[in-house]
Amino acid sequence: MGPTLRRPRRRRWASLLAVTVVAVTAGGALACPAGAAGTDVDFATHCIPPAIAGLPPIDGTTTANIAVDNTSPTVGDTVTVTYTVVTPAANNPTDLALPADIMTPTGKVTLGGAQTGDVTVAGPKKNDPVPGKGVFPSFSMTGTFKVTSPGAITLSPGDYNIHTSYILELDTPCTVTDPPAPVSETVTATDSTPVNNRAITLGSPSGNPGDSVTVNGTGFTAGATVTLAGRSGSAQTGDTATVTAGTGGSFSGSLVVNDKATTGIVAYEGSSWSAEKGAGPAAYVVNDTTPVPDGSQKLTTTVKAGTLSMSQAGDAVSLSAVDFGKGGASAGSLNTVTVKDFRGGPAGWSLTGKVTDFTGPGGRIDAGKLSWTPACATKAGSPSTCKAGSAGTVGTSGATLASTSDSAFTGGEFTVDAGLSLDVPAFTPPGSYSGVLTLTLS
Repeated sequence: MGPTLRRPRRRRWASLLAVTVVAVTAGGALACPAGAAGTDVDFATHCIPPAIAGLPPIDGTTTANIAVDNTSPTVGDTVTVTYTVVTPAANNPTDLALPADIMTPTGKVTLGGAQTGDVTVAGPKKNDPVPGKGVFPSFSMTGTFKVTSPGAITLSPGDYNIHTSYILELDTPCTVTDPPAPVSETVTATDSTPVNNRAITLGSPSGNPGDSVTVNGTGFTAGATVTLAGRSGSAQTGDTATVTAGTGGSFSGSLVVNDKATTGIVAYEGSSWSAEKGAGPAAYVVNDTTPVPDGSQKLTTTVKAGTLSMSQAGDAVSLSAVDFGKGGASAGSLNTVTVKDFRGGPAGWSLTGKVTDFTGPGGRIDAGKLSWTPACATKAGSPSTCKAGSAGTVGTSGATLASTSDSAFTGGEFTVDAGLSLDVPAFTPPGSYSGVLTLTLS
């Protein structure tokens, strides 16, 4: 709701799956934002009713809360933000009662500290009925931002707008009177592993045995000795050369390729290939110049490598309700996740998950109360075999849902499922409790 010849760098894929449990409800469940909630803060707000209402601006107080799905991100991570207006400063400006589900809120969250800017957030068209001149109900809006700097990043509620679609399309914009509003939440970002910006291009995608191919590189360490080498699948061939990177980290060198089995060319710093200090492989084909016998025709085809990807059958799961005073297992099933490994290399993959605390009107249900029983199936013909993770607690630290092993040749298509169970304490206050399960493929 992130692998001899070292393992090639794996591409990371992340997905958010909202998980909701309806606990101890006698009537309808309240929708509450998922994630690690910050502190409720009050701030002066200036709201302008629609002109048709004929009312002057409203100066009041807004109570709001900022929640995030990850309070300890790494630079490069995407953080999901939920801005909840607990008590709006404005009321329904008309005598006309407003029916349910006609309000669409939008707004901004202000970032400060190590990273500045605004996060645009928006909410669904969903609300309880509002009587004439009645108080607008609480509403939530979500958005995301990418962490670009390490350190403490503060989040404060910003301006918001209430749009109503009933008979007329009307807006009630509300601005923070004295920005920024008080800080509601803080996330502390840490440095990520340095990004490898090394890259190579070839002067030609193919050549005859013994031909020289030009290799151009960028992003390498200035002054470093760079090895150029042929690759046959995942193994390095005997065709190598060296070049020195210039002051800007760029180079242009030549490599003579003799091995007819060559499928690509790499460039790397150090004594052996490293995905952290290398680039490639760039596809290269050695032409087979063996003469074709009289009366024969030579047929050639190419198989292109693909990517590692993940998709899921849905982004929300409703777990079964439990009774107040009894509690117990609130059960459900993870939406099926499909993993497609079409890279054709030696690296396997791992699908992991971690969950936030479940928040609701009565507080929290600890993330450690969620457990799963993984299952994994491999599509017939796949080179790799999928292995399900161990049954047990998911929690905030995470657990493995499924994986495949490194091998000389990997790939395939896989489906991953899991039974979910949230252990709800017996006297959890009635209401709807939600958490966010983040799945990461690497």
